Amino acid sequence: MPELPEVETVRRGLQPAMEGARIETVTLNRGDLRFPFPAQFAERLTGRTVTAMGRRAKYLTADLDSGMVAVMHLGMSGSFRIEAGEESRMPGIFHHDRSKLAAHDHVVFDLAHPQYGPVRVVYNDPRRFGFMDLVARADFENHRFFAELGIEPVGNALSTAYLAKRFAGKRTPLKAALLDQKLIAGLGNIYVCEALHGAGLSPKLLAGSLVTRSGLPGARLEPLADVIRNVIARAIEAGGSSLRDHRQANGELGYFQHSFSVYDREGEACPRPECGGTIRRIVQSGRSTFYCTRCQR
Repeated sequence: MPELPEVETVRRGLQPAMEGARIETVTLNRGDLRFPFPAQFAERLTGRTVTAMGRRAKYLTADLDSGMVAVMHLGMSGSFRIEAGEESRMPGIFHHDRSKLAAHDHVVFDLAHPQYGPVRVVYNDPRRFGFMDLVARADFENHRFFAELGIEPVGNALSTAYLAKRFAGKRTPLKAALLDQKLIAGLGNIYVCEALHGAGLSPKLLAGSLVTRSGLPGARLEPLADVIRNVIARAIEAGGSSLRDHRQANGELGYFQHSFSVYDREGEACPRPECGGTIRRIVQSGRSTFYCTRCQR
């Protein structure tokens, strides 16, 4: 499933075409994706203007001038592409070449953009694990998708003090604690492995062991928040990681996987200078964990 950097890459690709555009028509080529579409989904979108394209955790959001928010989740294989005809003035077309089979084009948005003219946005999803919904902006934070989500890993809210407060007393392995979406929203398996290596922390450590008895951050916890933000920022800049289905907004492969320190590098030497350790793979909570047996303690 695409992680936060991949979803943010898609948001940035869609933003120029969708933000400020009026939705002329919405065509649903089936009655459901992972879940049924909400009642009168196409009708409630038609005629509305997209005022902002956003992201919350791994969800794409399109604010509408009606006060509603179109919520879109890519699932395992969902993707968007932009098709602009001869009349369109939009520079650079958004492609996801992994699937252009018309049988998998489930949702088509025909837009009128004030700057670029007519633009078509197509949602394609071979596995149909993605979904779309409509949520009132006034109720957004309390909606079942978002009510229990933690902070984003890209802003100043993610701090050493925050992690210490949330880790205190936890006997959960550190990797599992970081994957808890109630703690940090959108942080997934790949980037947790990378961040833990950057911070020199074993994924098997108990989260509470990084906090003192008085609830203060221990010395080993200090770098973790900064490392997480840095890993996510570098991944977004690289267009995400092209594992299985993901491509970045212009159709090219995301290339952060070429910078992986530990993920999917089982048996290789640790890239940290003078470490001399070897990357090991273990399974935690049904997911592969990659880490250096020497420098991550």
